[in-house]
Amino acid sequence: MNRIDPRSVVLTLALLAVLALLGAGAVVGFGLYNVSARVGHLPGVSWVLHTTFRNAVALRAPSEEEVPELTDAMAALGARHYDAACRTCHSAPGQEKTATMRMMVPEPPHITEAVDHWSPSELHWIVDEGVKMSGMPYWPADRPDEVWPVVAFLTRVQGGMDGPAYDRLTLAEKADPRGFAYCATCHGETGASENPHIPRLDILSETYMTLSLRAYLSGARDSGFMEHAASEVSEGRLSEYAARFARIPPRGEAAPPTALSARGARLATQGVEGSDVPACAACHGPWPEPLDPAYPSLSGQSRPYLEAQLKLWRAGARGGTRVARLMHEAANRLTDDEIAALAAWYAGRAPAALTAPGQDAAADMHEN
Repeated sequence: MNRIDPRSVVLTLALLAVLALLGAGAVVGFGLYNVSARVGHLPGVSWVLHTTFRNAVALRAPSEEEVPELTDAMAALGARHYDAACRTCHSAPGQEKTATMRMMVPEPPHITEAVDHWSPSELHWIVDEGVKMSGMPYWPADRPDEVWPVVAFLTRVQGGMDGPAYDRLTLAEKADPRGFAYCATCHGETGASENPHIPRLDILSETYMTLSLRAYLSGARDSGFMEHAASEVSEGRLSEYAARFARIPPRGEAAPPTALSARGARLATQGVEGSDVPACAACHGPWPEPLDPAYPSLSGQSRPYLEAQLKLWRAGARGGTRVARLMHEAANRLTDDEIAALAAWYAGRAPAALTAPGQDAAADMHEN
C-alpha cells in the first residue's frame, strides 16, 4: 500500500490556495464579476445570505428579559421616525412598493413581510445594527434605548396595522421636511407634545434649542431621531423653527406634591449630600429669572423624558453642551431612585415663563 507523502499534501494545498487567490484577484482586478442589479445573485447566494442573516440575528439578539413595555406612545414616536427614514425602502402598511423598490438587489421586503416571524428583541438587534450588503443602515446614534419605539411600531405592524391606522399614527400629511409642520409632527404645533417620550419645547429658550439642533446636526449630541430630523430640515431654518417654538407661551399647572417629588425638591435645590457639584436648580431653575439661556428650563418637562436623559448623562452617552463634563459628574452621583425623584419634581412643577432680558441672545455667543 502506497504511503501518502505529507509534503506532497501540503504542497498541493498551498498550490490550490495560490490558484484560488489568483482567481479571486483576477475577478476583482479585471472586473469579471458582473455587479449589475439586472443580473442579480448567482444561484444559491440569496439562500446563503438570508440563512446567515437569520442565524446571526438569533445568536446576537438581546434576551427577551431586556424588552421594555412597548407602549402606544412609543409606537407613535417610532412610526413617525419610520415614516421619515425607512418608508423609502420598505413602503408602509396599506401602500404598495414602488417600482424603484422592486428593482433593488436584494429587494427590500415590504414592511409587513420584513417584520414577520421576528421577536421584539430580534427586531431591536436588526434596527440597531443594520444588515451589511443589503442597504439596511445601523441606527445612526449610539442610543439603543431609542430603538425600542421603532420596535414598538413594528410590533403593531405585525398585529395587522392597516393604511388608515398608519396615516393616523404618522400624521403623514404633515411630513414635509421643508416646513415647520415637519417639526410639529412630533413636537406638536404648540411645542408641548402629549407623548411623554418627546420633550416639550415651549419651555425652552431659542438659544438652547438652536445649540441643541446644531449639536444634533454635527453629531456632537446623539439621537437617531433628531440627527435624522435635523439633517432633513434646511440648516438655515433650524434657528428659525427654534425661535418659533420659543415664542409659544408655556401652559400647564403644578401637580399635587408627593413624597417622591418632595425628595426630588430637596435634591434639586440642595444637591447630593457630600457632593461639590452645584444643585440642579443652580442652572435649570426654578430661578427668579434665567441665569443663562443656554441652560434648559426643566419645570413642566415630561417625567419619562427627564429620567431617560439623566440616565444618559450618567452613562456618559449625552453630549453637545459646553457643560457636558459637569453634567456627567452630577448624574454619575445619582441612583435610579434619585433620578426618579428629580424627574417627578420637575415634571410636577408649573412651566416657567422665560422672561429675562436677552434670554434669546444669539446662539453664536455660546460655545457647544
